[in-house]
Amino acid sequence: MGTWAVDAFGNDYAQDWAEDLAQVSNLEAVESTLDVVLQAGSGELAAPFAAEALVAVEVLARLQGKGGPQTDDSRAVDEWVAARKAKARVRTDLAQKALQVLDKVLAPGSELRELWEDSEHYAEWSASVADLRGRLQA
Repeated sequence: MGTWAVDAFGNDYAQDWAEDLAQVSNLEAVESTLDVVLQAGSGELAAPFAAEALVAVEVLARLQGKGGPQTDDSRAVDEWVAARKAKARVRTDLAQKALQVLDKVLAPGSELRELWEDSEHYAEWSASVADLRGRLQA
């Protein structure tokens, strides 16, 4: 995976997922992405699914007006959210799924977590995920 930043958008998987999001007009892609992670059970969570899930959670946070910094990397999601924000309402159950997904991304058995643990930027990545959780819960 090509990675250049610790935030949810700074990797190839996230960018590909964001490009695919532009092809849909509702939250089905977000929910489907969250469901894939939750259906992984207690087995290992593959890094691509975890990386995509972080972007899906960012979509929910941004739809609630709790987005993080807007950057070149977040542009596709920011544009998608801006086009739908007035009409979109994040269901409570979807927000709860997002919190469960964040737990799985940070749990032992998450390949993405393991990859970050092996880097010198684990603390920054972990803080970025914690910030996302905080924004979603605020």
